[in-house]
Amino acid sequence: MIDRPHRLEQLIARIGPADERARRAAQQGFDAKTKPRGSLGRLEQIGCRMAAIGGSVPEHLRPAVVVAAADHGVAAEGVSAYPQEVTAQMLANFAAGGAAINVLARQADARLVVVDVGVAVLFEHELVRSVRIGAGTANLTDGPAMTGEQALRALLAGAELAEQLAADGVNAVALGEMGIANTTAASTLAAALLTADPGEVCGRGTGLDDAGVTHKIEVVRRALSRTSVGSHDPVQVLAAFGGFEIAFLAGVALGCAAARVAIVLDGFISSAAALVAAKLAPHTVEAMIAAHLSPEPGHRLILSTLGLEPLLDLRLRLGEGTGAALALPLLASSIALLNEMATFDRANVTDAGR
Repeated sequence: MIDRPHRLEQLIARIGPADERARRAAQQGFDAKTKPRGSLGRLEQIGCRMAAIGGSVPEHLRPAVVVAAADHGVAAEGVSAYPQEVTAQMLANFAAGGAAINVLARQADARLVVVDVGVAVLFEHELVRSVRIGAGTANLTDGPAMTGEQALRALLAGAELAEQLAADGVNAVALGEMGIANTTAASTLAAALLTADPGEVCGRGTGLDDAGVTHKIEVVRRALSRTSVGSHDPVQVLAAFGGFEIAFLAGVALGCAAARVAIVLDGFISSAAALVAAKLAPHTVEAMIAAHLSPEPGHRLILSTLGLEPLLDLRLRLGEGTGAALALPLLASSIALLNEMATFDRANVTDAGR
């Protein structure tokens, strides 16, 4: 068991349940609009969830996308279709504005925050925040990926960023990541926390063939067998099998929940981070919105465990927060409908649904 600092315990203590009165009020607001009851389907659910998270219906969506980047020692096991140097190269691409998430964040009018939490090669740029916990994690097949102290530092750093964004008026944070071999780390983490077989959580990642997937499963199985870490202490499991960016995003999720800011999950990696946050503070789930369903088998398993239904299924497996960014206009639309659509009384339209 890893001792948690007082600051983390205070953060967890601030995370409470969603505001059910605000949810009901939002639903009553939708019911009063000039439409049949429930005819906007899941858009109504989104608007009500946003109200419940924040305590009231926001005037506008004010989103940010946080992309956390880090490297993984397990890349040495040949578990990715891409070499490790791609992590640093993509960090430069983010800074230059040329990645998919740059395009989609601009389309969604979302603030993009790129964070270097532990890329192997030092990268300095004014558009990249440096919160370096280390130069990549250790190989999780040989021992713990990180120390308990490093896991806690990453968690608290993520929570601090979430608090800063909330103070700036952000009311929805999309979680994104970049890190070669991070699907292997997420798979091992998910298998440990869910007590699932590695075959249930390992997928193709960035494009492995069948032989590559089989090898990844063997690597995850080996990592799990070399330690007696159970699923009872999320921080210990995180330290044993996670990545710096996964720990950081788990902290972002905790910080958002504490500040009553919506957490918009991207794919498998960010959902693994969300799982860690939920294990630490179960009410965190009530602030989460699942943007999409990844083809990674572990993603479906995590979302099912968290009780979250994805908004989109576009077979995305890029990461970077791209799926979460694509869902942001849906959140914005649900809020706009609730705030701007006419009611039956105001429009002088007969409400047959009363």
